[in-house]
Amino acid sequence: MSLLKLLRPGDVIRSVADITPEFLAARGLRGLLLDLDNTLVPYHSYDDFPRSARWVEEMTGSGIRLALLSNATVKRAEEWRGRLALEGVGMAGKPNPAAFRRAARALGLPPQQVGMVGDQLFTDVLGGNLAGLHTILVHPLIDNALPHTRIARMLERRVLARHGHAWGPEVWQPGGAEDGYGK
Repeated sequence: MSLLKLLRPGDVIRSVADITPEFLAARGLRGLLLDLDNTLVPYHSYDDFPRSARWVEEMTGSGIRLALLSNATVKRAEEWRGRLALEGVGMAGKPNPAAFRRAARALGLPPQQVGMVGDQLFTDVLGGNLAGLHTILVHPLIDNALPHTRIARMLERRVLARHGHAWGPEVWQPGGAEDGYGK
C-alpha cells in the first residue's frame, strides 16, 4: 500500500461532536480509540472541557466502547482518563500499529469494528490505517504553535489537498466559547 493511501483518512469531520452512534453504525463501528490533545481537549490544557465530557458520556451511554490512545505523557493521559472516565494509555508510541491493535483488543473488538479518531495524519491516521482501523480525522481544537507541529501541519495540508480536502490554518481556530471550543 502506498504512503499516500496510508495517509488517507476514512472520514474528515469538524470535531468529535459530529460523531454519533448513527455515524458509527453506518460504518460498522462499535468502538473508538481517541487521541487526547487537540482532539478531545485543547493541547496542553487542564481546564475543564465539558463538551468532550458530555460527548464521552453520551457515547458510552449508547453502548459505544471508547479508549484513549495518546502520545501525551503518562501523567497527562492519566489525569484526563480519570476526568473523562476512559480506559487507555499515554505515551502510546503512535503511529506504531502494534499500539493501535493492542488498544482495539482491549476494547474486545476486531479491528474492522474500531475507529481511530485524531487530529494528526502522521500519527493518528497513519497508525490507524496500518492497524486496519477506520480512521476519522478531526480538525484540531487549537492552533498549536510548537515548531514541529507547524511543520507537520504544512505537510498535512499538502497531503489532504491531494485527497481533495481543504484544510488550512483558518479551520484550526476554535468555534467559539459557546460551543465549548473557545480558549
